[in-house]
Amino acid sequence: MDFNAYQQTLATELRGRECPFPEAEYQQRLKHLRARMHADGLGAVLLTDPSDLFYLTGYSTFEVSVHVALVVTADTLTLQVPSIETGPAMVTTRVDHVIGYRWEGVGDVLDPLAHALIGHGRKVGVDYWHGSLRQGVLEGLKQRLPDTQFVDASGLLKSIRIVKSAAEIDCLRHSARITGQGIEAAAAAIRPGMTDNDIAAIGAESLLAGGSEFMSMQPIVTVGLRSSVIHTNHKRCRIEDGDTVFLEFGAAWQRYTAPMMRTLVAGHPSARMRAVFDGCRRVVDVLKASMVPGRTFDSAARAAEQVMAPLASEVFFSGVFGYTVGAQFPPSWVEGSGFIARGESTVFQPGMVFHLPICLRIPGQWGMGCSDTVLVGEHGGEPLTANPWRLD
Repeated sequence: MDFNAYQQTLATELRGRECPFPEAEYQQRLKHLRARMHADGLGAVLLTDPSDLFYLTGYSTFEVSVHVALVVTADTLTLQVPSIETGPAMVTTRVDHVIGYRWEGVGDVLDPLAHALIGHGRKVGVDYWHGSLRQGVLEGLKQRLPDTQFVDASGLLKSIRIVKSAAEIDCLRHSARITGQGIEAAAAAIRPGMTDNDIAAIGAESLLAGGSEFMSMQPIVTVGLRSSVIHTNHKRCRIEDGDTVFLEFGAAWQRYTAPMMRTLVAGHPSARMRAVFDGCRRVVDVLKASMVPGRTFDSAARAAEQVMAPLASEVFFSGVFGYTVGAQFPPSWVEGSGFIARGESTVFQPGMVFHLPICLRIPGQWGMGCSDTVLVGEHGGEPLTANPWRLD
């Protein structure tokens, strides 16, 4: 059978069977989005970020390199997927329409997609800032719909996703539990003579055995001087006595990820290591105290900068004290709907969830990273992860 017949059979037998949330959850999310669309005069929104599609429909797949699109109008949801994604589209969603195109025939994308947009107003919102929006798709739609205005709506859904529902927070709690188990298993195994790959393998086994789905980022493990270089990962490096071992894991539960960082020392930490570790702890503590509803992200960043000031001249820090997490796909668990950093005027609201990635690196020597994923409550940040805050 071809993919059309496959779709029809699956629709009869398995439609929506793996949709992660009840219909009422999606209806509430769509209600918020459609209200924003109406306020902005948008007849339709075209979404291509896999995490946005998941958020609104449940659509989930490990193949996120292909073109997919969701057309949201005032009363319909139309999901476009390649033929190889027919299965996930049927099993994980309950959308109104699924339109397929031949995986090998990308020219089949444009006409059906243009047709789905016709008759829904002359103003269509798109996310110009996400890499999933292919230039060829956008230009082809503009040619086919010359009277349609395509406008930047990159912040539209993000402003809704940034506050998590009770069901989402429950998923993040599940992730946090598994993340902690994986880091604890990896930490307990650290010995001089092992490699960073050995530790990553132990952690990964624990995460998967604990129930994690495929992760948005694989376990991160670096040792010694490589831990001083941001965004490196395990590469068959031997752990020597006295080395720092940096761990950053994030289990996926219904695609939701609550990451955590932890750094241990294979041996006895030096006084300088303990001082920087204590600095990480103080920064996280002041951030949690600053994450009070009504305060700005900027104010929390400034408070954290003051605490970090004694170390600022010798350590490298990225400048972002926190980023939102939620439902994501590879290559990253960063949601992108909010950042705790200088100049960010958004205010904290109950239900926001942030990873606080505090990693202080002394270039060419070692890095010290410790973090928690934190829920904004009525009186500040409440950790979802359970970092033990120990170096040994």
